[in-house]
Amino acid sequence: MAATPQRRRTASRLTLGATALAVAALTAAALPAGADTGHGSHRGHGGDGGSDSRTGRTVDVQLLSFNDFHGNLEPPQGSSGTVEELQPDGTKKTVPAGGIEYLAQSLRTARKGHPYSVTAAAGDLVGGSPLLSGLFHDEPTIEALNKLKLDVTSVGNHEFDEGRAELQRMQDGGCHPKDGCYEKGKKFPGADFPYLAANVTDEKTDKPILKPYTVWKKNGVKIGFIGLTLEGTPDVVTADGVKGLKFHDEIETINKYAEELDKQGVKSIVTLIHEGGEPASKAYNYHCDSPGPGDGISGPITAIAKGVTPKVDAFVTGHTHEAYVCTIPDPAGRPRMVTSASSFGKVYTDTTLTYDRRTKDIVRTSVKSANHAVRRDVPKAADMTSLIGRWTKLAAPVANRPVGHISADIPGRGANAPESPLGDVIADAQLEATKAADKGGAQLALMNPGGIRSDLVYKASGSEGDGVVTYGEAFTVQPFTNLLNVVDVTGAQLLTALQQQVSGANEASPRILQVSKGLTYTLDMTKTGADRVVKDSVKLDGAALDPAKTYRVVMNQFLAGGGDGFPVFKDAKNKRVGPADLDALLGYLKAHASADSPLAPPKADRITITK
Repeated sequence: MAATPQRRRTASRLTLGATALAVAALTAAALPAGADTGHGSHRGHGGDGGSDSRTGRTVDVQLLSFNDFHGNLEPPQGSSGTVEELQPDGTKKTVPAGGIEYLAQSLRTARKGHPYSVTAAAGDLVGGSPLLSGLFHDEPTIEALNKLKLDVTSVGNHEFDEGRAELQRMQDGGCHPKDGCYEKGKKFPGADFPYLAANVTDEKTDKPILKPYTVWKKNGVKIGFIGLTLEGTPDVVTADGVKGLKFHDEIETINKYAEELDKQGVKSIVTLIHEGGEPASKAYNYHCDSPGPGDGISGPITAIAKGVTPKVDAFVTGHTHEAYVCTIPDPAGRPRMVTSASSFGKVYTDTTLTYDRRTKDIVRTSVKSANHAVRRDVPKAADMTSLIGRWTKLAAPVANRPVGHISADIPGRGANAPESPLGDVIADAQLEATKAADKGGAQLALMNPGGIRSDLVYKASGSEGDGVVTYGEAFTVQPFTNLLNVVDVTGAQLLTALQQQVSGANEASPRILQVSKGLTYTLDMTKTGADRVVKDSVKLDGAALDPAKTYRVVMNQFLAGGGDGFPVFKDAKNKRVGPADLDALLGYLKAHASADSPLAPPKADRITITK
């Protein structure tokens, strides 16, 4: 049996004598059932310097946190690799940010002078990753996070992209069941830190598939961490990824385990939750307590934060890829810190938790927090540079192969509009790959925006030259290898799908499908819900949509399974499975993006937005 993350960390970072071991054994024996050792206690590595006061009533614990890293070991390219910084005069400045070399350096610098320091994350550390990590099933990212001395993380929806067994392998280690080991003589060790999945249970046993919580301890200071993902994870992951699993209500789950921790004497509790909100400003250093506590943020996390027991002292959140620091009042009306640190390692949060040794609780009125950009004007962490170099060498034969040419940046993830130029390219590529009668006979294509992970950037990322698209860059845009499905959809169902973009599960945060050339319509955002879709504006190749007519529509298997809040697609008929989405994109680039005639960014004018 593989060693647990806690055992590995104890072996590598602590030396316990026989007396200490005996005391630990007696302490464990005295704990109630399900206490620290039952769900995983965790000793913190602390900071890199500073005094170690053990006699004062209060002690400041530094909580460093981040979320939605998505395997971005190298600095993200284009707009995906920048953050907005609010200036004293109210203007905003664009700052290049991200990359594991800089994130590691930033965190290590931040820890200095803090003898009590714990580093936590809120899920989606892997999955949807660029080729450098994704090609190796994210083993390079786990290795980097081990070096980073991450203490604990919750699972996110993307931790389930390759299914439960692969998530367990990320925790426990071992070579990939199909691809084997990637380096001769080396076996993937797994994560040194615990993955927490409090609200994810096995359908048959009703037990959590991973630890629901862990307790960080140092010199008598104890802080419990409850970790969970959003209840709606099955809506944003392929059916195979969550097969045999149940995802439970966030508030009920947190309250349950907060009560359990409280009964064990753990009064200081932090929730790591892969669910988030939308701040009023996109600036990473925006504080969303304006005009009052929590007034500058909306979205699912607000209801969760307001509904969770006051026993929880702070939230580290994620999923929306936004940056914010808020104090949302708990049910008792007391301020409670809620933070998020953007995505891709571009931002980290530094929170001070003042721990009262007498009450064993956090002094809420003393909690302070701020987001910091992971700037690239600092020295790189040498061990991370070495790690990137080692894996880059292994990936080079695949990653550096030219696959097309572009005349300018083609924004995707970084586009500032519901319809993106790269979304148009991907939809057109999927239509072209399946429009032939023997390929499925597709008439139009729909692409979920969340599946577009980056931009195509004109400036060379390596030695390939400006305007050259490499396989690695294309993979970064579409890393999931979703198979395309061509299905029968009636006009009425297609209209329902367009309405589901802005209603139901997607009403609070619309998910606007990217559409292929020929499909046009108007979204009136001055209205609410399904009424935002102007029905008589929907046309295909200039002809009005016929509710009774059957259309052949191509989409990826995730969307065809009802993912991202589009349940209408589950009722589609006559499915024909086509090539992988990445193969469709590569084929399109080969056909339309040569050195003599590079691909230009589309106008992104298929959807008319009325505001």
